[in-house]
Amino acid sequence: MEAEQGAAIASGAAPPHTGSLSRRMQLIAAVWITLLLAVGGFALDRTLTSLVTDQFDDQLDYMLTAMVASAEIDDFGDVMFNRPLGDQRFLEPNSGMYWQVTGEGRDPYPSRSLWAPRTLEVRDGFFAEPVIYDSSQYPDEALRITQRSVVLPGSDTEWTFALAAAREDLDEQINRIRSILFWSFVVLGLGLFILAFLQTIYGLGPLRRVKEAIIRIRTSGANRVTDPLPLEVQPMVEELNGLLAHSERQAEEARMHAGNLAHALKTPLTVLVNAATAKDPDLSDLVHRETKVMQRQVEHHLARARAVGRRATGLSRAHVAGSVEAVLRAVTRLYERTRFDLDGNMDVNVAIERQDLDEILGNLIENAAKYGGGSVFVTIDAVPNAEQCEIWVEDDGMGIPDAERIRIFDRGARLDTGKPGTGLGLAIVRDVAEIYGGGVRLEESEDLGGLLVRLSLPRAAEAVQQNP
Repeated sequence: MEAEQGAAIASGAAPPHTGSLSRRMQLIAAVWITLLLAVGGFALDRTLTSLVTDQFDDQLDYMLTAMVASAEIDDFGDVMFNRPLGDQRFLEPNSGMYWQVTGEGRDPYPSRSLWAPRTLEVRDGFFAEPVIYDSSQYPDEALRITQRSVVLPGSDTEWTFALAAAREDLDEQINRIRSILFWSFVVLGLGLFILAFLQTIYGLGPLRRVKEAIIRIRTSGANRVTDPLPLEVQPMVEELNGLLAHSERQAEEARMHAGNLAHALKTPLTVLVNAATAKDPDLSDLVHRETKVMQRQVEHHLARARAVGRRATGLSRAHVAGSVEAVLRAVTRLYERTRFDLDGNMDVNVAIERQDLDEILGNLIENAAKYGGGSVFVTIDAVPNAEQCEIWVEDDGMGIPDAERIRIFDRGARLDTGKPGTGLGLAIVRDVAEIYGGGVRLEESEDLGGLLVRLSLPRAAEAVQQNP
């Protein structure tokens, strides 16, 4: 998958994406708003409907209580009311308000509004406390009935007092409330959707400004994003500016390498051309010597170029002891009479590619063996608590005078011309070490009396152990 994405980007095609960020935000807002409105609307509908219904039931219960309070037994053992009930609708036929009193073995005693032969169908059983329920006994009129069982003084009969009211008014109030709720939530939902849309457009505006700034960088020659942006976008802009600065440094280093290489090759090529033109009899030796110089120059600049490219990955890591041991095995074959000693922290890792570390150590250890008196001492992590890992390479040779310790790092600088070499070894060591954020300096060895090379390299971050 990554290879396909890289090929698409390299070919100039549009890179893959995961969809629109604004659409994603709007979709999340729409789902969340819809869910909240649905739950809130349902809860509010249940609450208001319950309040209206409870109020309606309380009125029925109040009237039923008044009805029971005014009931008594007449001389014939039937129920009578000692005062008329207050609601005029009980006297109007089919008015929507009805009452009825029934007892075992007694004919029902209905209100005038409950026009004969209609009667209320109440629930069987003795109910000391009022019960309320809906009834659909009349197809054209839904009723809400409350009933209560009472034993009146002077009678052993269990009387059932029932009060009924048409649900038309109650249903009309509930429908009105639901209509108001529905349209209120529709308007509220539309308003929230518009707000989420505008918030998305306004909130993502800085990203569009970043895009415009990048277009200006590409078209107008600007090298940084300098537009004022919100704090949330600022880290991305800082990383982008850092990437641009990194690219500039790499481009400048590439130009510098090309110029240095061209300058380094110019002199040997001029010598060869002049010798060939003059038909120098020693042309063969001259070609061999100068091509060696050019080869070493090319290797030097290739080493720098590789180091720059590997440093850009940010994942370089090398085990110092393994690299030193590998170099020592190779150098020992060339300098069999030289004694090599190794000491220090054998577990330390540095943030550099193994090949570049081998190149650096190979140059230092080979120089120590070549110019030393027969002893080379390598110490890994010589200063354990230092911020960077220091690798010391000491020899028992003549050393280098203080005045020459800076000049010796120049390309082609050699103090001992009696031994083979091109004078590029220490220059490569310095350049590659500095590319990785390290350094190298020369001192006098207190133990061996010769030269002490202090190579410092950044320590590698501890590897994170992952459970299988």
